[in-house]
Amino acid sequence: MAQAHTSPMFNRNKLKLGIFSSNCSSGMAVTKVPERWDNSWDNNLDLVKQCDDAGLEFMLPIARWIGYGGETDFHGNVLETVTWAAGLAAHTQHIQIFATVHTAFNHPVVTAKQLATLDQLSKGRLGLNVVAGWNKPEYDAFGVDLPAEHGARYAMAQEWFDYVQKLWREDLPFDWQGDYYKGKGVYSLPHPAQSHLPILNAAASEEGRAFTMRNADFLFTPVFDFDQARATVEDINAGSAAVQRAVKVLTFATVVCRPTQKEADEALDYYANQHADWEAVDNLMTLQGLHAQSFTKEALAMFRDRFAAGHGGFPLVGTPDHIADQLEQMSDTGIAGTTLSFLDYAKEFPYFRQEVMPRLEARGLRHTP
Repeated sequence: MAQAHTSPMFNRNKLKLGIFSSNCSSGMAVTKVPERWDNSWDNNLDLVKQCDDAGLEFMLPIARWIGYGGETDFHGNVLETVTWAAGLAAHTQHIQIFATVHTAFNHPVVTAKQLATLDQLSKGRLGLNVVAGWNKPEYDAFGVDLPAEHGARYAMAQEWFDYVQKLWREDLPFDWQGDYYKGKGVYSLPHPAQSHLPILNAAASEEGRAFTMRNADFLFTPVFDFDQARATVEDINAGSAAVQRAVKVLTFATVVCRPTQKEADEALDYYANQHADWEAVDNLMTLQGLHAQSFTKEALAMFRDRFAAGHGGFPLVGTPDHIADQLEQMSDTGIAGTTLSFLDYAKEFPYFRQEVMPRLEARGLRHTP
């Protein structure tokens, strides 16, 4: 039987917290240091148990099929997200586990069955991160053409999403005659345990934002500064209200938390400057369209440093007080939550939990689980 909203993604915490990219080698840090994240299953299991116990809302993986090269082949070793989510769900009680699914590489009938099964297994704790696609080397690896126009990518993604949603609603067989998919006498049982799975979408283009506002509960987008964050929230609030929906904005952050600012700055410099995998950084930025023709030299340098530190995430670097202050300012812009990434998640999260999370509770941003 379908359940109403009991998902932690819709709980009363003003600032939701999650973990991003722990399924990927090196996490979010494009670095060569030996201390970088080892994405083994055992490490992921250790981490998710810590996060579940601490009351974090969600785990969000990256779906990656081809690495970014460089000395480390950044993200060349990645745990597949649906399988990963099933394993984590079996060992946790409360935390939402997202699966990240590329619409171009996963047939909607297969995906609908996989995710409904996983939602049943997790007793209604699955979330879906929909990816329309952008990474051309991965399309090449699959032998699939990457449409040049964003509109075509999102037209396919919309049909894929509509097909999956109908499979989750209908009990009886039906035919599907779309532009991208055909099906005769198709149905998918069981349905998900939740009446509504939390839907997340990362989008920057006009077409992508429109897809998010029609279909998703959360836009996942980078924050460069608080003025830009506030403008993004205002834009999404207005756009989603126009289609009678209420889409929240989530972002992602890189955490280097130490007892002193000097220690935090030195730790960041060590892994993200002195020992960054700059070839992989440049490959990643080029694939995401961050190049000298699009930005000033100053902006490009900022992006390059942030990509080395944490795939472009907002830098939370400093003492527990400083990081709590930054998160409070982020929340004040209307951002509903952020993911966290660390150089070594399992080793560094306990200090964040011990020192930063009580400060967030004292500010009224979170409540003890």
